[in-house]
Amino acid sequence: MTKKIRVGIIGYGNLGRGAEAAIAQQPDMELVAVFSRRGAVDTIDPEVASVHIDEVDKFQDKIDVMLLCGGSATDLPEQTPQYAEIFHTVDSFDTHAKIPEYFASVDKVSQASKKVNIISVGWDPGLFSVNRVMAEAVLAEGNTYTFWGKGLSQGHSDAVRRVEGVKAGVQYTLPSEEAMDKVRQGENPELATNEKHKRECYIVLEDGADAEEVTTTIKTMPNYFDEYDTTVHIISEEELARDHQKMPHGGFVIHSGKTGAGHNQIVEYSLKLESNPEFTSSVLVSYARAAHRLAQEGQFGAKTVYDIGPGYIHPASPADLRKKYL
Repeated sequence: MTKKIRVGIIGYGNLGRGAEAAIAQQPDMELVAVFSRRGAVDTIDPEVASVHIDEVDKFQDKIDVMLLCGGSATDLPEQTPQYAEIFHTVDSFDTHAKIPEYFASVDKVSQASKKVNIISVGWDPGLFSVNRVMAEAVLAEGNTYTFWGKGLSQGHSDAVRRVEGVKAGVQYTLPSEEAMDKVRQGENPELATNEKHKRECYIVLEDGADAEEVTTTIKTMPNYFDEYDTTVHIISEEELARDHQKMPHGGFVIHSGKTGAGHNQIVEYSLKLESNPEFTSSVLVSYARAAHRLAQEGQFGAKTVYDIGPGYIHPASPADLRKKYL
């Protein structure tokens, strides 16, 4: 019997919990332990070891791939370079503008530690990234448009919650139906950032926090809200619990181009997700398989979805993939 891939999880919020559930669905993986700053946490499977993050070094020889399930704002920039020294890792860093420098910081560690560290895995960045590049490679003359939502954004919600004065909150991304219709009709419109999406934040303030100051801080946050039409709603904890606990999301990648004789061609990829964190964590888990396989081949260094063929993330053998899917 083939030995299962031993996986660990650092961070046990929505993404970490989703990763535990996803690992249980994989025929070739087993979850060794969950690590958290809180120490012991209530895992889905009570048999799974729950360990304080300070003890993670003791598991270096017991875990094949570590999933880093912290937030992109402050957790991953610190944690990934740290844990890339001792583990093969997969993370979901999603601050698009900072990916090049983030990649460089991780790769510097990966090259020295000879580990495989796959960054920015999920559906965007991740699956949407692959579809953007494939469409542009096939239709060289054209434009690619990405629309997100309607849905709750984990990364942006995390960023909102870290603003001083915010006790709790969520952020929703809403795509413009008018803009998408223009793209699908082959008009190739030039769309400003705030013409494609709007952002809506629902936040609960800390006692004594200045609502106007908090609102301004959110609306002017670089890389998250400063380029968007952003609305901030101040609500109660009761409203947040009642109306904003679900985590749907989705989106569209649409490439509008022309082939050699001038024919309009539209390529579209879409996702409709009932649970954003569960889907994102499922993508992370599939790339844990890729990290393990690459490591077995002797590869190392930071990687992105552009460096990894789809066969590496599927449990089937290359021969079975050719027979069943090609």
